[in-house]
Amino acid sequence: MTDMTRREFLTFSGASLAGSSLALLGFSPSEAVASARDFKLAKATETRNTCPYCSVSCGILMYSLGDRSKNAKSTIFHIEGDPDHPVNRGTLCPKGAGLIDFIHSPSRLKYPEYRAPRSDRWQRISWDEALDRIARLLKQDRDANLVTRDAAGRTVNRWTTTGMLAASASSNETGYLTHKIVRSLGLVAFDNQARV
Repeated sequence: MTDMTRREFLTFSGASLAGSSLALLGFSPSEAVASARDFKLAKATETRNTCPYCSVSCGILMYSLGDRSKNAKSTIFHIEGDPDHPVNRGTLCPKGAGLIDFIHSPSRLKYPEYRAPRSDRWQRISWDEALDRIARLLKQDRDANLVTRDAAGRTVNRWTTTGMLAASASSNETGYLTHKIVRSLGLVAFDNQARV
């Protein structure tokens, strides 16, 4: 590469400035076609939801395409913070901003699965099977391990062999109801996912 003199630099700079100024004034070598691009959210369905990651419970707006007919599947293609939500007012943390990758992840679990004792594989089961199994096992464990009275003879109704980890992205009302149900069963070990 050869060294450029000050005179050559000024000549080159002046020619570049003149050429760009002429282009800005409309003297361009070819015609430009102007067209407005469609807004990407114009035909989308907007759905409000809550971010599933932490206990802050930020509001999100999910946009999907699909006409909701019987055989058409909607696809979420954009997620942003909900500006009308009182918690985050439209902002999202990096995890919340990356929710679209979480939704479309090939390793995302979408259905209940069961692994039998001493088995090395998971098998997909229906929601009815999963909920029936959970209810049956909870009832069996509670019936076998509920402590109704302590050593002094006081009524305690404690169930100490099972615990519950609640979701943190729930509303206050859902949290209140969850707490009431869990405590009415006698569960002592109860915590929230936000503290984990």
